[in-house]
Amino acid sequence: MSKAATPPSISVTAFDCPHCGAFTTQHWYKLYANQISEKERVPSFPGAKTRDRITKAKELEADQKEQFLLSIDKIMSGLVLLDRNQSGSYVYNNISNLHLSECYNCKKIAVWVHKNLTFPAQRVGVLPNTDLPDELIADFEEARAIVGSSPRGAAALMRLVVQKLCEHLGEKGKNIDDDIASLVSKGLNPLVQRALDVVRVIGNEAVHPGTIDLKDDRDTALRLFGLVNAIADQMITHPKSVQEIMTSFLPKSWQP
Repeated sequence: MSKAATPPSISVTAFDCPHCGAFTTQHWYKLYANQISEKERVPSFPGAKTRDRITKAKELEADQKEQFLLSIDKIMSGLVLLDRNQSGSYVYNNISNLHLSECYNCKKIAVWVHKNLTFPAQRVGVLPNTDLPDELIADFEEARAIVGSSPRGAAALMRLVVQKLCEHLGEKGKNIDDDIASLVSKGLNPLVQRALDVVRVIGNEAVHPGTIDLKDDRDTALRLFGLVNAIADQMITHPKSVQEIMTSFLPKSWQP
């Protein structure tokens, strides 16, 4: 069942993590800076050669090697990491308008410039109904992640989600007009059908699922999030809840 989102904000200590999605405590960090030495001059990053050298190093204990490799893999993945300084050296450069938040659940780092989340890409819109199939939840979350930078892409992906959802609900998955009409005959609110027409998922101006529509904007994508959840609420979650209630009251001998 869908739940209200608690979007990331620099003014609170708990919100939906932009990495793992869990609503949990966030630890905040100020940042300080040391200038890169004249010898290095530019940032450096470990790569495949460094990883291979660590793997073959005979002077390292197994646990040390594992920790080094884990750190290298995280850096190579592009994640922001907290590397706690054990040397105790003094740092004199304060950094303003740049902060980090660390998720209590997944321990991953988010980067904030002034009051804006810059990494990872912020997911926008309502959370997906948890009764949706995992594949559709993944597509839904991908659309939420790109709606800020590519609302047309998010809308195209959500039209594809509508098609996949119809197929999951037992429809043919080839003609969305026919599929939605069939779902209405099975209990889907006709208002959802009309709303899908307005955002060009069905009807005379329908856009083929997965196709970019130049008319699409952020509002269109956000409406599609809500419509997918509305279909899932009515056709999956509500029947499931009723069945659970009935099962709890029926004698075991009467249960299917």
